[in-house]
Amino acid sequence: MSNRPKQIKYLAIAGNIGAGKTTLTAKLSKDFGWKAQFESTDTNPYLSDFYNDMQRWSFNLQIYFLNHRFQQVQKILNGDDVVIQDRTIYEDAFIFAPNLHDMALMSTRDFDTYFTLFQNMSAQVKPPDLLIYLKAEIPTLVSHIHARGRDYEGNMSLDYLKKLNERYNEWIDGYNDGPLLVVTVDNLDFKNNVEDYGKIVEMINAQLHGLF
Repeated sequence: MSNRPKQIKYLAIAGNIGAGKTTLTAKLSKDFGWKAQFESTDTNPYLSDFYNDMQRWSFNLQIYFLNHRFQQVQKILNGDDVVIQDRTIYEDAFIFAPNLHDMALMSTRDFDTYFTLFQNMSAQVKPPDLLIYLKAEIPTLVSHIHARGRDYEGNMSLDYLKKLNERYNEWIDGYNDGPLLVVTVDNLDFKNNVEDYGKIVEMINAQLHGLF
């Protein structure tokens, strides 16, 4: 690929809720020696409120995520470590925020304010040297969500999850900001199966070293 970076510094894992981003980020960080940047779910002051009242807290939540991930990317690009990031700033802007707007869970006024802020912030950072997209169908996502048993995700509707998946696939189909690796995870148990995890590692190594 002609736009392949000569030196990898910033990798990111994208995917819907329950796709396995955090699990894969942790495993790759350990095995490749990359520094992991995780999504701030445990310390997010809005997440639980959002799942209980999406319309009230949607704007607050998205602003929090936008600011948090912008800070992450700035630190990555200004630092010396090779970093792998759990979810990207682009997913908030092209998937979660517009989905909330379309579902009438975020007002047009709030969405316009949010997206203008995203445009200003994203102009100050660069996309990942490699984006790894974990593609999964709804039954896989639901199974993973139930297995991890986060209380605040218990109120999530199936329709919400489906709409997110549609937006993810649309975004990835048009993604052209840099190298992209799509991993279909429906038949992979990379958390518990060494061979399945090895398949993903092979795909990443091939992408990084240009072995096609």
